[in-house]
Amino acid sequence: MKRHKKRGKFRSKSEEIVYDSLLELNIPIKYEWEKINYIWMEYKTYTPDFLLPNGIILEVKGRFVLEDRKKHLFIRQQKPELDIRFIFDNPNSKLYKNGKMTYAKWCDKHNFLYCKRKEGIPEEWLNGKRSGKRRRSDI
Repeated sequence: MKRHKKRGKFRSKSEEIVYDSLLELNIPIKYEWEKINYIWMEYKTYTPDFLLPNGIILEVKGRFVLEDRKKHLFIRQQKPELDIRFIFDNPNSKLYKNGKMTYAKWCDKHNFLYCKRKEGIPEEWLNGKRSGKRRRSDI
């Protein structure tokens, strides 16, 4: 899958909006600070969007395509110590045009926390500790 070139500092408008809202909250964050190695039939790297001071990784998604979903399952399997959480433009978007599974249901099924960007990042994500248990965020 080809990625679009970065527009300025960010890969998407959603990433820029999340970055700005974290700055407004005076949360010291890192944006795409490092590459995480994982294996998916071959050696690959993953560059997370944001790292919070508490070690939580925020991944911002407008579209959540099959390749990204597979990648995150592989990363979870190989790097279970990482606490990756999703920020979706619309968690109720369907994975497939005529399907029933939404981004939110996929996260619930695979025990990833998520939130809706327009409703804001849950305070417990920003101020809390990393979670050993992964469950849906109620916001």
